[in-house]
Amino acid sequence: MTLFSLELILFKLTLAFCTLCTFGYLLSLLIKRVMLARVSTWVLTIAFGFLTLNLLAAFINSAGPVNLGSRAFFLFCAWAVSGLYLVFQFKTKTRLLGAFISPFILLLMIAAAGQETGKSLLPENLQSWLTTLHLVFAIIGEALFVLASCAGVMFIIQNGLLKHKKLGKMSRLLPSLHDLDRINHLCLLWGFPILTIGIIAGAVFAGMAWKTLWPADPKIIWSFAAWVIYGFLLHQRLAIGWKGSRMAVLSCAVFILFLLSFLAVRFCFTTLHDFI
Repeated sequence: MTLFSLELILFKLTLAFCTLCTFGYLLSLLIKRVMLARVSTWVLTIAFGFLTLNLLAAFINSAGPVNLGSRAFFLFCAWAVSGLYLVFQFKTKTRLLGAFISPFILLLMIAAAGQETGKSLLPENLQSWLTTLHLVFAIIGEALFVLASCAGVMFIIQNGLLKHKKLGKMSRLLPSLHDLDRINHLCLLWGFPILTIGIIAGAVFAGMAWKTLWPADPKIIWSFAAWVIYGFLLHQRLAIGWKGSRMAVLSCAVFILFLLSFLAVRFCFTTLHDFI
């Protein structure tokens, strides 16, 4: 068996387990059974293990991180989101949050399935360890913002059920509002500096390749705007004390805004980042 065959087998196994855990989480929400959510967490853990091996195989097949394929890009996004979620899940026992996270991971895996295995993500003129560093830290930072938004969505829904006294049997299944707010806080606290490192790495590469730290590129402007606004949210949380429903709503609103902006930039404008 060649490494390319092994990579494909690992990908299929990861996709299968991601699909299984997604259905498990959603079914646990539907039938109100916490045990099914617990089992789905372990299924996601197995999927994360296969995903890690899949990325290692892709790393070896591409002879290093600089020339990773476009499929590996989506795999790394799924790996970052699932790994970070599992860390928070095992620390806070917010199992049902997986019902919001796992569909997003599955969508990334489906997107990866539509990419060619051997096709390089980066054009030859952009292949550099700085570009790889830029992508890795940007993806991890944005993965943390995804988790903050998902925790915010769950906070809003659960808070509404509590106010209207409609929890019933769901009360033993849902996590505490404190845990959800804590996840939102930690994701902003770590996501902002990690995204900052990614932006700095990209700016340094731009200065070396294009002799300017600020190319007039729509996606760079979008990324900088996201950085500024998430920095503002973090400041308000740490300095002013914003938390709870206010931060949950703002995190969701900002994420939706920038997701729509990303899609608009991707499909409506010419950008140096058209490989993503």
